Amino acid sequence: MKTALISVFDKVGIVAFVRALVALGFNIISSGGTAKVLREAGIPVRDVAELVGGDAILGHRVVTLSREVHAGLLARDTPEDNAELEKLGIPRIDLVCVDMYPLEKAITDPNATTESVIENTDIGGPTMLSSAAKGRRIVVCDPADRTRVIEWLQNDRPDADKFVNELCAKADGVVAAYRLLSARFHSKGAIDGMVGTKTIVCKYGQNPSLQAAYYATGNGRLAIHAFKQVGGTEPSFINLTDLSRAVHTLTQCAANFRASFGQTPKIALAVKHGNCCGAAYGDDPCTVIRKMIESDPTSIHGATVLCNFPLDERLATELRTYKHPATKQLPKRLIDVVAATAFDEGAESVMERKAGKCRMFANPALPDVNADDLPRSRIRVIDRDGFLKEEGEPFILDVDDPRMEKKGEMTLIERLDLVFAHGIGSTSNSNTICLVKNGMLIALAVGQQSRVRAGKLALMICEESGHDPHGAIAYSDSFFPYSDGPLVLARAGIAGLFASSGSNNDPTVFQELFSAFPDLTFWSRKDKECRGFAYH
Repeated sequence: MKTALISVFDKVGIVAFVRALVALGFNIISSGGTAKVLREAGIPVRDVAELVGGDAILGHRVVTLSREVHAGLLARDTPEDNAELEKLGIPRIDLVCVDMYPLEKAITDPNATTESVIENTDIGGPTMLSSAAKGRRIVVCDPADRTRVIEWLQNDRPDADKFVNELCAKADGVVAAYRLLSARFHSKGAIDGMVGTKTIVCKYGQNPSLQAAYYATGNGRLAIHAFKQVGGTEPSFINLTDLSRAVHTLTQCAANFRASFGQTPKIALAVKHGNCCGAAYGDDPCTVIRKMIESDPTSIHGATVLCNFPLDERLATELRTYKHPATKQLPKRLIDVVAATAFDEGAESVMERKAGKCRMFANPALPDVNADDLPRSRIRVIDRDGFLKEEGEPFILDVDDPRMEKKGEMTLIERLDLVFAHGIGSTSNSNTICLVKNGMLIALAVGQQSRVRAGKLALMICEESGHDPHGAIAYSDSFFPYSDGPLVLARAGIAGLFASSGSNNDPTVFQELFSAFPDLTFWSRKDKECRGFAYH
């Protein structure tokens, strides 16, 4: 007879799992609430107290932390270890099904204290998982694995070493993440890190000679692994980084629109090498896609496209053919990644490329993204033995915020363009100047070492793409240290400018700017919050 030790905080589904184990010939050991639930279901259970020679002690702090339990988990399958277990009357424990107290919930409780977190920190669960992993037992630490474990047992344990090793590694990872939660909380952030699970193997890294993979660290509805791939081959490293940037930009734009106007319009974004090369918003999906393409028809070739609405055959056709100078070699526009709320069969067929080079992803949460979906922390991995982390409440632009300093008024369309420009520019690589006009991005100048050069580059991009900056709204992701930057934009005829203020040179900048352009609308915040999470 085999023995299984069952100890779970969340009892949902545990009775069905244990019944299946009993049918497979397992004896069951359990304790406390889990044992009670199993007995009430008519399942014979041996109490841990009988095994260890006593009930739980120290206010239930010590239950499974015993020599008997861990000997049963750590004993090797050798004549010597088996004989010793028999002499001591300790059963070999072949399977462990354990989950842990919800420590993350205790930590994120607004009323959390050191004492409350300590009392909700599981010790027995992680220790059993660690012992079971070292003992190469069948370890079930995730309810999602219960069905596959039963099926594996029923099928006479195919590829046993590989399957058990996978379960043991997962248990070690779960324990590591759990311990990290505690270390982060009690050190007040002095200790930090991340534990992820490989969920996507990339086709290649930044270059074909490199390998890459995506690791999931949570269950957010906008995480990359929350997108279902519905077409195309494996994504590359750049495909996923561009999709991640597009999702963050969409979320910032949606949060801005909701804060300022109470609702989110249809939005389409095109991202290339980490920054938007096309963006538009509006009420009609077809018009939005066309405007997004018009932003920069050249750069959208090979881009990642994200829409917060479903893609049907007509819209997919627009995406591949509108303003595309068709040739024999390139009859349709090449798009590397398309993500949308959903795809119909016609859209998938239109977007398909040779060798599956157009990757299609669907996520039904896209139309409903809001401020709650903005990250409160970001980790940037540095390949020299460390990482950088940013955290804090994200800045959301509300055009009616009383802290906004305004010189001049904007029309409704200009206010809409303003929140869109901020959403794009604040999630782009600094230094950034972003120009939006009539619901469409007309220039995004990113990664410049000087702000005046960013302004000049934005105007050059406008000219190359056939746009007139006259009447556009400009966003700068930081203050202007000198008047040369805003003067470049004002001379081109922009209608309004939004940036942070607070520089020691602000009085001089404003005096020189408004002396030359007294009718220019300039809105600012006397802080540096309006950038949000910086990208460099």
